[in-house]
Amino acid sequence: MAKSGDIRVTITLECTSCTQDSVYKRFPGISRYTTRKNRRNTPIRLESNRFCPYCYKHTIHGEIKKRD
Repeated sequence: MAKSGDIRVTITLECTSCTQDSVYKRFPGISRYTTRKNRRNTPIRLESNRFCPYCYKHTIHGEIKKRD
């Protein structure tokens, strides 16, 4: 029987270059991806290289806190 510990959680990845440049209003939005990670295998914050449609290039997307 499976344990109810919620080991695998859903996280949100956000573009790091869009969030830095959003104060200058250069980009119309912020690129976000959702994915799942195993909390036991990767306890640190996840970073992934993904395509940002607002920057028109591949950038680093970092894990952000989930707002409830």
